[in-house]
Amino acid sequence: MPKFLHTADWQMGRAFTRFETEDGAALVEARFEAIETLARLANEHHCDAVLVAGDVFDAQTVSDRTIRRVFNATKGFAGPWVMLPGNHDAALAESVWTRAQRLGAVPENVHLALQPGVIDLEPERLSILCAPLTQRHTYGDLTELFSGYETPERFIRIGLAHGSVQGLLPDEIDSTNPIAPNRAEASRLDYLALGDWHGTKQIDERTWYSGTPEPERFRNNEAGNALIVEVSGPGATPSVTRLPTGRYQWHQWRETLAVHSDLEQLLERLNSLPESAVVDLRLDGSVTLAGEETLLKALSVAEARFRSLRCERSGLQLAPTDEDIAALKADGYVGEVVESLREQQEGAQDEVARDALAILAGLLREREQEAAQ
Repeated sequence: MPKFLHTADWQMGRAFTRFETEDGAALVEARFEAIETLARLANEHHCDAVLVAGDVFDAQTVSDRTIRRVFNATKGFAGPWVMLPGNHDAALAESVWTRAQRLGAVPENVHLALQPGVIDLEPERLSILCAPLTQRHTYGDLTELFSGYETPERFIRIGLAHGSVQGLLPDEIDSTNPIAPNRAEASRLDYLALGDWHGTKQIDERTWYSGTPEPERFRNNEAGNALIVEVSGPGATPSVTRLPTGRYQWHQWRETLAVHSDLEQLLERLNSLPESAVVDLRLDGSVTLAGEETLLKALSVAEARFRSLRCERSGLQLAPTDEDIAALKADGYVGEVVESLREQQEGAQDEVARDALAILAGLLREREQEAAQ
């Protein structure tokens, strides 16, 4: 029974400049580790081939070192790899692919599908019908050519393409590089391996997006997988198994705090995340001074535990209670300043007032702690 691994959208060479240097470097390294994981899984599941449905590289201008490291990472699986250019690494006359060939970086078992056509893997009895992008954006269905491709008898017909299945993906996905939703049926494909949508998604029983093997953005779309596909024979319905491959989990939360229980629930959710979490948190609403102190301590602990944690708190107002003010011993003029800053948070200087109130509260707490020593 022919079996292969379907993957796509590696985006090698992507930079994570919005993160701290250490975190960005770790996220980059995880993408190379993902290729090694794919090779290991292909061996463990006795796959006949690995098919990469486009966007191996994030740009044409990636470094020579990145090119060499990508192909070095494939060496764990000695069987055939078929790599298809996508919109980020289109097969231009001069491209990242031609540079890889000049460097001598492409192993003999890696087939580069730089031209439309069929790659027959004879020992594996797989015919790979390839629709590479030769420019970043196209407006016709390149997979239409599949219908005219002849393949050897008893070979499994596998389509390999990169683009947008029309009418079946969320509205916000790029409408260029269209693919007909019935392509597998129309072109007598046993399976259509797609890339471009970064999450794992089934279109029909023969058509799948594998998604990227390592998440790289805050989007809940089932990223971080590879697909093991088995087809018992021509015309048979494929069996598709989803395997997790991602190292880091990306979480983006938008929370509004109103009462203390909201803060407690937020901190419980944070504590439940694994150390591999990449978290982007934005807080709105209000919190007491005691709650702010609890929050800051929890965020400090989480920053050290997670791969990355960024928290935007400019929309979170400080709402000191009578107990907060009493604990700070903010009476007299200082108490009046605290009250004034609390009111100013509602006006045009809301962020400045909030920061000033937080600083003042911190100074008052430090004074009390020193007095107690």
